[in-house]
Amino acid sequence: MIEELSIRDLGVIAEATLPLGPGFTAVTGETGAGKTMVVTALGLLLGERADAARVRQGQSQTWVEGRWLIDPNGAVAERVRDAGGDLDGPELILGRSVSAEGRSRAVVGGRGAPASVLGDLGGDLVVVHGQSDQVRLRSASAQREALDRFAGPELAEILTDYQHAYRRWIANRDELDRLTREQDLRAREAEGLRASIAEIETIAPQRGEDAELSERAERLGNLEELRLAAAQSRELLSAEESVDDMPDAVALLDAARRQLERAAGHDPVLPPMVEALGNAEFLVADIAAQLSSYLAGLDADGARELEIVQERRAELTALGRKYAGGVDEAIEFLDTGSARLVELDGDSDRIDELTAETEADHLLVDELATTLTGLRERAAAALGAAVTGELGALAMPDASLVVEIDSREELGLTGRDVVRILLQPHAGAEPRALARGASGGELSRVMLAIEVVINATDPVPTFVFDEVDAGVGGAAAIEIGRRLARLAETAQVIVVTHLAQVAAFAGNHLSVVKDSDGAVTASSVRQLHGEERAAEMARLLSGLPDSASGLEHARELISLAHSR
Repeated sequence: MIEELSIRDLGVIAEATLPLGPGFTAVTGETGAGKTMVVTALGLLLGERADAARVRQGQSQTWVEGRWLIDPNGAVAERVRDAGGDLDGPELILGRSVSAEGRSRAVVGGRGAPASVLGDLGGDLVVVHGQSDQVRLRSASAQREALDRFAGPELAEILTDYQHAYRRWIANRDELDRLTREQDLRAREAEGLRASIAEIETIAPQRGEDAELSERAERLGNLEELRLAAAQSRELLSAEESVDDMPDAVALLDAARRQLERAAGHDPVLPPMVEALGNAEFLVADIAAQLSSYLAGLDADGARELEIVQERRAELTALGRKYAGGVDEAIEFLDTGSARLVELDGDSDRIDELTAETEADHLLVDELATTLTGLRERAAAALGAAVTGELGALAMPDASLVVEIDSREELGLTGRDVVRILLQPHAGAEPRALARGASGGELSRVMLAIEVVINATDPVPTFVFDEVDAGVGGAAAIEIGRRLARLAETAQVIVVTHLAQVAAFAGNHLSVVKDSDGAVTASSVRQLHGEERAAEMARLLSGLPDSASGLEHARELISLAHSR
């Protein structure tokens, strides 16, 4: 139940707070005062699309906030907590802002949340009926939804099971059709994969092998230069044959060390230098030994090895080019291709499996669809009789509502049934579809009658009606007021109306009052009592709030409503 609704800078409303509470609330006001903005504000809180054009002229944003009382242990509270929001006992705060640039921000239980969360919560909090909803009632889907709501939890449970089975059946059927249709194509793909995998496995590339071969080719291609450089360097460091006029580095270092050793005893600075020369001599001799080993290891048959390396490199290059990139890409293809081949080779088994599952699901879906049809047929007769009784009390005593169920051959997400709600204007007349058989005023009454009846089996906490009495007047309007009051006995009812006959039955009467300063129109909301309420009712009846006859008529209507 909505306890309070706060609006700021929405349309013509600068700032207003609507005290709502339980029972029947009527919202009235002059044309253009902003009554419909109340419904717009609720729509924003229920996740409807944000429209920057609704922001009050000259303002940066509009803000709407609603204070709800809900069951703290119920499903709505659980979804609020899942969204990160909190409750203050049973109180839930929902908020929505819309900037002049069109940006929207939603608040659920004190936390920011996507507007879709508001839409998810709204379905369990409020049912809004406006002129567009009357038009929607003429659609087959809306008529089926109304019947399903009336049928209650038994049908809802079967419909949930049906939809799960239906979605699984459709998914498996589509996959089966695809596998069967592409069987030849997939077989050719598998054959190609086998050939490619065999080729890669035959060549057996290794990660990093191409880089390693490139280094080997560089070395083998320059063997003679390497051998000459290493030999000359070794001779300079430590010659294998002594040449008197060209001593090597080891001999020079040894001679230098010996010269210093002779004089080292005379100066403490020299012994460390002697030791350093000894170390240098040892290091140079070691490098010379390494060069000897390097020379011994140079392959004498380097030309043949180079040919083998180049052949391998060419083989790997061709393979890498074929698989778009290099050796690593070919190896990656081997891994992914092998997995894909396993999948393709399993087609026959998967087709057999899907065939069995699809047949079983089709039988289940067909069985559940038949159950749905039976439940809807029983509910259709009961809904037609109950709504017909309501229409009699809504100044349509000769009208009857007929709910027909037609079955199609094909199955859909809601079964195979096509639901048609027909209106028979009087006995003996041919029932007609609502789109052709009901005027705007009659459609308003049919919609209200359906809601009154359905609420007995599928209660909703709050109903909002935006000019549900359009096209209605006189006795019919009084009966609409009675039925709204009756609906308010078990649910909160908020009605935007221009009829005093409807407003008279409200326990809470709010008036949207317009003030104008010549440039910007602002509206505020007042809660009416006593003579203020009578004056507003007189204005609705005659256009004159201080008309004596209008006031008398208004008081009479209020008295009539209280004596119902």
